[in-house]
Amino acid sequence: MDRLCGLFANPIKGIKAEEAIAPRARVMAAAATEEYSCEFGSPKYFALCAVGGALSCGITHTAVTPLDLVKCRLQTDKAKYKNLGNGFKLTVAEQGMKGLALGWAPTAIGYTAQGICKFGFYEFFKNLYAGFLGEENTYLYKTGLYLAASASAEFFADIALSPMEACKVRMQTSALGTFPTTLRLAAPKLYAEQGLNGFYKSLVPLWGRQIPYTMMKFACFERTVEAIYANIVPKPRAECSKGEQLVVTFAAGYIAGVFCAIVSHPADTIVSYMNKVDGATLGSAAKDLGFAGMWQGLGPRIIMIGTLTALQWFIYDGVKVQLRLPRPLPPQMPESLKAKLALAQE
Repeated sequence: MDRLCGLFANPIKGIKAEEAIAPRARVMAAAATEEYSCEFGSPKYFALCAVGGALSCGITHTAVTPLDLVKCRLQTDKAKYKNLGNGFKLTVAEQGMKGLALGWAPTAIGYTAQGICKFGFYEFFKNLYAGFLGEENTYLYKTGLYLAASASAEFFADIALSPMEACKVRMQTSALGTFPTTLRLAAPKLYAEQGLNGFYKSLVPLWGRQIPYTMMKFACFERTVEAIYANIVPKPRAECSKGEQLVVTFAAGYIAGVFCAIVSHPADTIVSYMNKVDGATLGSAAKDLGFAGMWQGLGPRIIMIGTLTALQWFIYDGVKVQLRLPRPLPPQMPESLKAKLALAQE
């Protein structure tokens, strides 16, 4: 715990550390020691976080490709695909079991790139904004910090994801025989038909889907972890084993995933529709789908996103443990703020 005092003031042990370490150093410093492989806030730290993000997002999204395939078809062809079970049945009947893996390659590439930016930039922006805010405001506005850092990270993550997402959705939702089913043929065909715009025409609705999703994913996860340790786990996080901490991570991740799926679902449906229909715009897609249509496929997506988000956090936290990265506690109330509150109460 003493090694973590440099990150956020500890309400019990932070007084001596506060005398020795400048406020800015407290935000940045968790020096590389035998316990940690790098210093918190260093370029190596952010790079290794990006590795964790790549594995976290790449593995999980690729693993749920069959569910994502059926979900996209439910969203874009509700006349043919009635429900989740019917979607799986029709897909296997038409394309065999291998048809369920359609789109795995752009999924793996696109979401690996997205994970690098999502998690790497989240850690970067969280540290950057905490430095701007200062110790007291970081504690007082930590939810806002999580929201701002995650939104900033996802802005760049979606630019990395968009080309592969466009290929994936087009491959998965086009009528059989009308579009290539392999990435090496699909990407050139999409470029030949629509140019570079074909890869980025759904970027704005992708931001509309992913930025609220990621803000919920990170802020809800961070606050749920805090709530679990405060109200359910009978001992502080520092006294829990790494295995126990990963169980908390998985539970908080699943809860966050359910909310993520709900807030981002209408935009997800619009993204699928725009990538399927040539010439579709944000407005035309919303009009054609209607309010009820934008909620098609929500059930499968809750299952998919809940499981996926829980696994992503589990993998990401597990990678941080294996790579011996600093895993700081949430912002604690600084001694300076405690003193102000004490004076105000006198």
